[in-house]
Amino acid sequence: MKKWLSVLFIAFLTVGLLAACAPEREEEANSSGSENEGTTSEDGMPEKPEKLVIWEDNEKGVGLEPAIASFEEEHGIKVEFKELDMSDKMREQLRLDGPAGKGPDVLTLPHDQIGQLAIEGLISPLEFDSSVTDIYTDASISAQTYDGKLYGLPKATETPVFIYNKEHMEEAPETFEELFEFSKEFGEEKEYGYLALWDNFYFGNAVIAGYGGYVFDKTDGKYNPQDLGLNNEGAVEGAAYIQKWYEEVFPSGIVGESGGSAKDGLFQEGKVASMMDGPWAFQTLNEAGIDYGVAPLPKLPNGEYPETFVGVKGWHVSAQSENKKWAEELVKWIANEENAKIRFEETNEIPPVKSLIEDPVIADNEKARAVAVQSERATPMPNIPEMSEVWEPMAQALQLVATGKSEPEKALNEATETIKSQIELNHSGN
Repeated sequence: MKKWLSVLFIAFLTVGLLAACAPEREEEANSSGSENEGTTSEDGMPEKPEKLVIWEDNEKGVGLEPAIASFEEEHGIKVEFKELDMSDKMREQLRLDGPAGKGPDVLTLPHDQIGQLAIEGLISPLEFDSSVTDIYTDASISAQTYDGKLYGLPKATETPVFIYNKEHMEEAPETFEELFEFSKEFGEEKEYGYLALWDNFYFGNAVIAGYGGYVFDKTDGKYNPQDLGLNNEGAVEGAAYIQKWYEEVFPSGIVGESGGSAKDGLFQEGKVASMMDGPWAFQTLNEAGIDYGVAPLPKLPNGEYPETFVGVKGWHVSAQSENKKWAEELVKWIANEENAKIRFEETNEIPPVKSLIEDPVIADNEKARAVAVQSERATPMPNIPEMSEVWEPMAQALQLVATGKSEPEKALNEATETIKSQIELNHSGN
């Protein structure tokens, strides 16, 4: 009996020792495997790596180079960057190169890709205190947050604004009611006071959200894909207002896939006084030689501003980086106020940094200020995978509304049911 107890005691002791060692082994398993991450200096940072690698968007490296130079001088770490198409190539390449150990330490992404890449374990949550995050607009930080965790620092923001031809309109109207009356009286046949692609949900949501509709409810930084507000009372009212413009102002040719090119062509021909479009349109208008102005969107009849979708590009840390702490330090550096300002001056991409909105570099730039102000009134596109189920049903609903083939409430109810079904079918495991 005593011998059996001794054996049992030794067994318990062995298990205890193994359990005590387990957290250490787990920590080693979860680490990148880099010697740099395992050795810390006096300031608490790991030993410096020889090099860090950034993946930057195509033709945007010119805005990154000054930040890299100052980081290298400050920290003595070599930084290289590679340009890739951000919209799809970056994500695809990360899935291949990251696990193979050939990926970046830091990369840039549009915020609506964050949720899926976080689920796949390809980007890492970041740990920054409020002294770092408070310099950015609330919407831009919200866009960089998924499931309550911060996954990036904001780099640039874009959202639709009000663009007007100064030959036809001296200044932007304060309200859509003014604009509606102007549009009813403007020009000759096949000339239009205002055009917008409101049958496209990316643009049409601005009106729906301005009246109180929403895609997914968000609480404590987390979207609830089971709580849709796309057919609530406000959403229906917004869709009815959209229908009014299509019935009385907009031409039938700007509905559907060809609507964008039709709108752009009419504006460039001088047959449109104003339109809703984004900063991506500026270069084409410049090349066309049009004297145009840019402003935030006017107020809706309910007294609220349209709540456009805002897209936020951010800086992120690859989950496969062997130097995550230094990658975080690099993200913080290239996204700070000073480097954000330099980046704007080099690329014209609008930084969502609060102080820069009033800085003369943006405040005295009509186009930049309009985008910055509208971005503050905007809402980030939801960055959860379930958002992929929203676009097509809502586009179909708005096209039915725009063409008068369905009443707003019926169209939105049907779209909402389709979205719910698709979410249940394709994302029930999330």
